[in-house]
Amino acid sequence: MSIKKVSKEQPLSFEFSKKNLEEANKIIKNYPDGKQQSAVMSLLYLAQKQNENWIPLEAMKYIAKFLSMPYIKVYEVATFYSMYNLSPVGKYFLQICTTTPCMIRGAYDLVNVCKKKISKNEKELSKDETCSWMEVECLGACINAPMMQINDDYYEDLDEEKTEKIITQIQNGEKPLRGSYRGRKNSEPENNRKTLLNIKNA
Repeated sequence: MSIKKVSKEQPLSFEFSKKNLEEANKIIKNYPDGKQQSAVMSLLYLAQKQNENWIPLEAMKYIAKFLSMPYIKVYEVATFYSMYNLSPVGKYFLQICTTTPCMIRGAYDLVNVCKKKISKNEKELSKDETCSWMEVECLGACINAPMMQINDDYYEDLDEEKTEKIITQIQNGEKPLRGSYRGRKNSEPENNRKTLLNIKNA
């Protein structure tokens, strides 16, 4: 596992917005008395979403106080899981799956588009600081490979042209359509299903 890079530039303070404070309190109520610290992962993710996709050290300290737990324990969670970003990734964070199913269907064509349109290197902000990209392990959409995740949304059945169009849209402040770019619904087979065709309704 590679060591996560913590940003040298850090905000002086952090606290949940009014909306996220209400959400944090709702999350904590899901846990029995004495087990509220189990909410740490959810609260870290909430902080990341509020802070343009990355978690500053002040947010970890804030969550530690919020949950009455040692700061080092929050830091250990944030640095262990790949879902947490400890340095700025931009308003739009692109994760390109390059695990085998995506790789054999052209994932590195998508990577090359990211290098061309965003930055030559992974985890490096674009010139306008709006986005960055990185390769990741399986995102669980293998049948719709190749695919990528942008923030919370999946973009599937991609190629170079479609990926370039999507990136251009987000750089222009537009919202691309999520889901399959070959017109599939969910993970249905192309040209209709090929199995279980002769089963009659019970």
